[in-house]
Amino acid sequence: MDEMAEQLTERLAVDLDDGFTELVRLHASAVRAFLFRVCGSAAEADDLGQDTFLRAYTALQGYSPQRRRELRPRAWLMTIAANVWRNHVRTSVRRPVAVTTIEDASQAWPDERPGPEECASTAEERRRLVSALTQLPEKPRVAVVLRHVVGMSYGEIAETQGCPVGTVKAQVSRGVGSLRLLLGPKEPPPREVLK
Repeated sequence: MDEMAEQLTERLAVDLDDGFTELVRLHASAVRAFLFRVCGSAAEADDLGQDTFLRAYTALQGYSPQRRRELRPRAWLMTIAANVWRNHVRTSVRRPVAVTTIEDASQAWPDERPGPEECASTAEERRRLVSALTQLPEKPRVAVVLRHVVGMSYGEIAETQGCPVGTVKAQVSRGVGSLRLLLGPKEPPPREVLK
């Protein structure tokens, strides 16, 4: 566990409210980025993010100080976020993501880290990427987002997903391969642009 995570878990153990405020400050953007990429809707991501932190706080209230010290906060939160999203998908009627939602959400593309979104240099490409992500099956979608958007290691994703590291690597590989197929090759620019 790195030093920042140790300081956070110690704060959670000593003063839950103070520690939880810091937990939200440090991890809210990663949780939202994950939820946005898996569901494709900024509004849904915000709602699911609030539910994630509500469930996290409720769980932490029942944990002993020692258990709070032993947490791996990022992996633990992503596990909760993934479960909140899965429960949402199971209990809601599946609707296609409206184009306006994707357009609105693409304007708030919050994560600047390298990964699949690097290729999304224009608004249209971002919309295509968000749309393609929502077409992936659940497990590869979650694995790709956790790896390339949130920046988690394969080991952290395996912990979050409750499966072996090799399975996670295969899910990420399949997910990225499927994204490449869904996005297709880039078309060459028109001749006028090349002159």
